[in-house]
Amino acid sequence: MAADLAGSRIDHLNLAVPDLRRSVAFYTPVLEVLGITTLLAVPADPEHDQLAMHGYGVGFKPFFWLVEQGRMGENVHLAFTSDDRDGVQRFWDTALEAGARPQLPPAVHEEYHPAYYGAFVLDPDGVSLEAVCHEPA
Repeated sequence: MAADLAGSRIDHLNLAVPDLRRSVAFYTPVLEVLGITTLLAVPADPEHDQLAMHGYGVGFKPFFWLVEQGRMGENVHLAFTSDDRDGVQRFWDTALEAGARPQLPPAVHEEYHPAYYGAFVLDPDGVSLEAVCHEPA
């Protein structure tokens, strides 16, 4: 593919969740199939106004954080890159096993580009999650 569609300039993203323990239990296996693992857990420190947080990433850098005591907004969507289409399928299967609600099963979505292969689910709080592979079959 000529263009690099997997790159991002986002350094990190915090998702405020109402039940941190439940969200960690859901996201940990779902993200692991994409090679994204727990890298850091920050305990709450009320004396310094620090909420508990759980950071996921690749290598040594957390880029996706769950933060306790949050409320979900509307139309939140997060897409995670998969290196291959098999990873998209594993994401779908693992997310459903972990309690996600299905949105769109793994398929090509040519409306984005001819090789766009994605699967969409709703997490336990209603956040729309996607795994996407930009590589042709």
